[in-house]
Amino acid sequence: MIDARTLFVVAAALVDGDGRVLVQQRPAGKAMAGLWEFPGGKVEFGERPEVALIRELREELGIDVEQACLAPACFASEPLGDRHLVLLLYICRKWRGMVQAIEAPAIKWVRPVELHGLDMPPADRPLIGLLEALV
Repeated sequence: MIDARTLFVVAAALVDGDGRVLVQQRPAGKAMAGLWEFPGGKVEFGERPEVALIRELREELGIDVEQACLAPACFASEPLGDRHLVLLLYICRKWRGMVQAIEAPAIKWVRPVELHGLDMPPADRPLIGLLEALV
């Protein structure tokens, strides 16, 4: 059931020319601090998911992405306390600007198979296998 307790989050699997994917570390003071995740964030009320992701990538990484460069890939659905998280993952292979860690303490590029060895939030983990098959 979708209601006010459903939290929609968008994330991007940024893929570089070598087939590596960017992950960022969650900052101290936030839930799940220190875990590695795909960059992205919450979809605001009335905001389309792609618009939210473009905004989040600009805020978190300092890059500009065109909506046409976001390919819907897969999603995860996960309980989150008294709320429910729906995570929409997009693949993006083209952007403008240099990726930089603006909000995260660290970012790194990894091969999709290496994601299995990272501490990631529960909602991100089911996406790894699907991402391996797509990249």
